[in-house]
Amino acid sequence: MVTFVDRVTLHLRAGKGGNGCVSVRREKFKPLAGPDGGNGGHGGDIVLVADPQVTTLLSYHHSPHRAAGNGGFGMGDNRSGAAGESLELPVPVGTVVKDAEGEPLADLIVPGTRFVVAPGGQGGLGNAALANPKRKAPGFALLGTPGWEGDVQLELKTVADVALVGFPSAGKSSLIAAISAARPKIADYPFTTLHPNLGVVQAGETRFTVADVPGLIEGASEGKGLGLEFLRHVERCTALVHVLDCATLEPGRDPLSDLEVIREELANYPVPEGQVPLLERPQLVALNKVDVPEAKDLADLVRGDLEDRGYRVFEISTVSHEGLRPLTFALGDIVARHRAEQAAAPAPERVVIRPRGAERDFEIRVEGGTYGNVYRILGDKPVRWVQQTDFQNEEAVGFLADRLEKLGVEDELYRAGAVAGSTVVIGPGDGIVFDWHPSLSSAAELMTAPRGTDPRLDLNPRRTTSQRRERYHERMDAKAEARAELEAERLGAGGAGYELEDDEET
Repeated sequence: MVTFVDRVTLHLRAGKGGNGCVSVRREKFKPLAGPDGGNGGHGGDIVLVADPQVTTLLSYHHSPHRAAGNGGFGMGDNRSGAAGESLELPVPVGTVVKDAEGEPLADLIVPGTRFVVAPGGQGGLGNAALANPKRKAPGFALLGTPGWEGDVQLELKTVADVALVGFPSAGKSSLIAAISAARPKIADYPFTTLHPNLGVVQAGETRFTVADVPGLIEGASEGKGLGLEFLRHVERCTALVHVLDCATLEPGRDPLSDLEVIREELANYPVPEGQVPLLERPQLVALNKVDVPEAKDLADLVRGDLEDRGYRVFEISTVSHEGLRPLTFALGDIVARHRAEQAAAPAPERVVIRPRGAERDFEIRVEGGTYGNVYRILGDKPVRWVQQTDFQNEEAVGFLADRLEKLGVEDELYRAGAVAGSTVVIGPGDGIVFDWHPSLSSAAELMTAPRGTDPRLDLNPRRTTSQRRERYHERMDAKAEARAELEAERLGAGGAGYELEDDEET
């Protein structure tokens, strides 16, 4: 049965925003008193909270699908919809949040840190909020946008002050059980520990945490054994304790060779940018199992070589508790100095949030298609506006066209080479596809004029008095000619009838 999980994939769906309402206020003797449709409620967010009381991701391993509440619809009489209920997910301190591709999004190392991993959708505006002096009674409302939906990866990296590293069966679990109240599984076979164990140690006035990292073997940094699964739990530790087995019966092994193998694996493990490499952190050596006579002799033999390399060496026994007190006080001094250095360190640089006015709100990509180029519009605003549009309402579609024009989409389409009838797609993937018909405006590309002429060069389009007089005389002359032709036709028709009457009398 799984009892410890430090890596899981969550399938999240934030709440959808509620639709706005189309409503008209009705009063006695005043049937059309203006729009009063309310706004839709925002969808609920999904928030990750670093909780010190949580130590594993086991609950998310069993139920990885999580969803927040949807926003309510707007209603008449200016009643807004209820906001969707947000979902808070407690995670252990030290959890790293990554996207589906493995790119880090947040590192929750401070208790109480909150990170909105899946923002909810926006509620749509009702027709009351869309009214303005030019559009006094909108016959449409905006739809709510869908919330964020996708996968995120949670990876737990144990937050501890000291890490115990060493070969399998070196006595790390016995050591943490002897110096703290932790009760890890202890047995006489390798890889007994299958997940990190945490213990709290009190050394004088200093209290610190110790992590028992599962046994490492040669090639752990390349994925052999359980190395890659649990080496990341060493990243956050202030100091390292090399627990060396002085009573091993395996041929070809001794404390010095074991130390070199572990050091090589720690050196090959890459730590995140900005962190101190593992081998540059304070390191102590604990020669374990000195309660065995042969192990005591071996510890006395290798102690000098280890001290010559610059290590502080402690001969310990987890059975008789020999040497444990000096070891814990030495670790307490290291942790206390590190905490004092952190407290005296200068505050981090202030984060300056600059306005995004200079950045483009969208981009246009030209993609080849079977019947010509396809112009794809990408950007948060155009995509969100399309999601908010009810395409069954012509007024709402016209409002979308006005918004895109004000954003400068038509000008960019001209620059990209689009012409009337070109295929335009808004959004990634299938998106919204339509044939582009540019709106008539004062743009030079839309001006109709004879070939080789430009009406913008006519600096005085108003006619002069002589031109108006000449035009008047032309109209008068045309009218006189028309009257003369009509008179001639009338006289011609009348003469023919008179001659016919004379013939009949004859």
